[in-house]
Amino acid sequence: MERKLDTFIVDGKTIEYSITEKGEIPVFVMHGGHSNCYEEFGYDALVQNGFSMITPSRAGYGRTSKEIGDSLSKACEYYEKLLDYLEIDRVHLLSVSAGGPTGIYFASHYPHRVKTLTLQSAVTKEWHTPKDKIYKIAQILFRPPFEKITWRLISSMSNRFPKFIFNQMLPSFSKLSYEEMMSKMADGDIDEIRKMNNRQRSGHGFLIDLSQTKEITFKDLQAISCPTLIMHSKHDGSVSFEHALYAHQQISDSEVCLLDSWGHLIWLGQEFDNVNEKLVEFLTCYS
Repeated sequence: MERKLDTFIVDGKTIEYSITEKGEIPVFVMHGGHSNCYEEFGYDALVQNGFSMITPSRAGYGRTSKEIGDSLSKACEYYEKLLDYLEIDRVHLLSVSAGGPTGIYFASHYPHRVKTLTLQSAVTKEWHTPKDKIYKIAQILFRPPFEKITWRLISSMSNRFPKFIFNQMLPSFSKLSYEEMMSKMADGDIDEIRKMNNRQRSGHGFLIDLSQTKEITFKDLQAISCPTLIMHSKHDGSVSFEHALYAHQQISDSEVCLLDSWGHLIWLGQEFDNVNEKLVEFLTCYS
């Protein structure tokens, strides 16, 4: 899959982004936590079906200025400026995991720019709070500049001992037991996790994500008027299925695609063909 990497500078702020070279129907991707415009999960199937993937590194990730992440409102203003710069009128909006709040806010406040919204394993309401253990750990492990050390160590260990690191990470991805999860895995899943760990970085972005989940309200969800597909594994150990149900209850024109995939990373495992087919069918219907 070929992609072009570039930066857009406006108001003294930088937005890093990538665009796939194949496809004419634009899909605007709000990537998940610890990711950036180099994200790969789920891209090939869409590109092969005529879609072009536009992926900005969200606020604080990659080379994108952390200052645009002062609020979801400000961040989305800059994402619209990127679309203006690229001369793209309307997009299919795809929001993944911790990128859920950004996609929800954008679809809610910029309805004229959004054809459809797809939420994949997405955060749709307040997530980890300062009272939570995970939140407290994240403030240490994923705070610049320490996050560089964290990901350097994870990637190094993952390259040397991919199965061991995969097993250590399982509880953060899935609620299933080891045996149940292994029965749902596909060949190559462990190597895909290894490659993911090599491209992951948190920058300032993940801490911005944690601070922004509280900004989303039920009013933002209720204001979404475009067709919305909510894809979520019932075994997700990172973002509970309650987030999918909550979004479905608030968004009038929405449908839930309940998945039996092994966990948070719905693009892996034996269900991945089902995920791709459902998404392509949905986007094609409204293109």
